[in-house]
Amino acid sequence: MEVPAKKHTGVSEDLWKSYAKTKDIETRNYILMEYLYIVQIHAARMYSAYRNYADKEDIISCGSLALLNSIDRFDHTRDIKFETFASIRVRGAMIDYMRKQDWVPRAVRKNIKDIDTAYAELQREFGREPSDAEVAEKLGVEIDDYYETLSKTYSVNILSIEELISDNLNNSMVPADDKTPESEYENRELEQQMAMAIDSLNDKERTVISLYYYEGLKAKQIAVILEISESRVSQIHSKALIKLKYILQKYIEQN
Repeated sequence: MEVPAKKHTGVSEDLWKSYAKTKDIETRNYILMEYLYIVQIHAARMYSAYRNYADKEDIISCGSLALLNSIDRFDHTRDIKFETFASIRVRGAMIDYMRKQDWVPRAVRKNIKDIDTAYAELQREFGREPSDAEVAEKLGVEIDDYYETLSKTYSVNILSIEELISDNLNNSMVPADDKTPESEYENRELEQQMAMAIDSLNDKERTVISLYYYEGLKAKQIAVILEISESRVSQIHSKALIKLKYILQKYIEQN
């Protein structure tokens, strides 16, 4: 299923008011079709990373159910766009689905945990970002083996960073009756922290993150733009995500 090319203008305030009063199924289905592109975008991104471990139709299915739930739960009187409200839930549902697949081999999980731990320990010890050579030495592996591990594990890191962000954004998206100035502040602060974390990356890392997450490009396309190998893109991507994960985890633990 391809992402529609048409420009999405959203659903009018009057239609949201009407649906809030009537819960009319035809109106709900119309809204669903207007925002189905949200599911398609997230599904395409998930599937591009996990095509060997999950069926795209299953990912779309769980995302569509989350979109339906979002339509029923959306409060149009709140100061938040439906696209934002639904995207968080759709992405969260897809992440939950991937978690349940348990598709990551134990050895790969261990490699990721070892790299994350080594990076965090060296960061605390040096008070700065450790180099690749320093992380490799900490792990007791050759630098080429370290780079190969980064290439092989970047998909797991993608899910890990998505889990970290999704879990915390989901926690902040509380029902309207429970919404407090504190929770709204925490949500904005987390978004600002993410932006600051991305700004702290080097030029190539920021470019890869931007092209992947904001432009929706795949590793192969990014490789052409940067004139480097697809494997090198995976290494840069994985390293950037390790950094972001460390920064966000540290922030979350302190709050």
